[in-house]
Amino acid sequence: MAALFSGVGVALVTLFTPAGDIDPAATGKLAADLAGRGVRAVLVCGSTGEAATLSAAERIALIEAVRGAVPAEIPVIAGTGAPSVGQATVLTREAVAAGADALLTWCPAGTSAAAERSALPGFFAAVRDAAGGRPVLAYHNPFISCAAIPVDLLATLPVTGQKDSSGSPDRLLDELAHYPGDTYTGSAAVLALAGPMGATGALLALANLAPEECVRALTGDAAGQRGLAAQHLAVRESGIPGLKRMLAAATGLSPVCRVW
Repeated sequence: MAALFSGVGVALVTLFTPAGDIDPAATGKLAADLAGRGVRAVLVCGSTGEAATLSAAERIALIEAVRGAVPAEIPVIAGTGAPSVGQATVLTREAVAAGADALLTWCPAGTSAAAERSALPGFFAAVRDAAGGRPVLAYHNPFISCAAIPVDLLATLPVTGQKDSSGSPDRLLDELAHYPGDTYTGSAAVLALAGPMGATGALLALANLAPEECVRALTGDAAGQRGLAAQHLAVRESGIPGLKRMLAAATGLSPVCRVW
């Protein structure tokens, strides 16, 4: 099966008005601009998009706006991670109805490591069924308490690939050596390693701010990778609010956040 996309995708920020309301038109315009600068996929309503603060209606409006703004060949991936399978499947069905081409979801909370391992295949099977034939990516993010997926379980999950936001070179090597599905790094710190080693691509928060540099680094350009260091480290330190402040300084877009 062909990969959903290859190259650099963006984990898109959600733009808000000064009053704190979503601004779908501005968010879609940003997505279109990034697509014109080399981004090959757009993840909307992900963790970088402050998904935990969005209502169902807001999610739908954002997905519709982004899908309408970017070229047809650019897949729009909707984040549908949730603490329970019921929530995740509802979010998935709503995202598909709104025009999402693919889904990214993290796994449910478990009471123990054993419970989490046994629940993962069923959880992702339910999301796959709700996706109606659209590709589903699993999301490994050890910084979210219930979103850690052991590498040895990846191949047992009914997904087409995974996003790994750990930034761990050891995990990346393990994935690329042992997991046959598509691997997208979620860390701008390992792009020059991931690309030459055979990663399918990347889904990056930093691509909101520096898409061309991220594309360059993914080709294995060491100087390009070092050139991302200051921005990557600043975003790692200050999170989404810091990323939005940097984006506002560079472009004039709204820095308003719902998360702190």
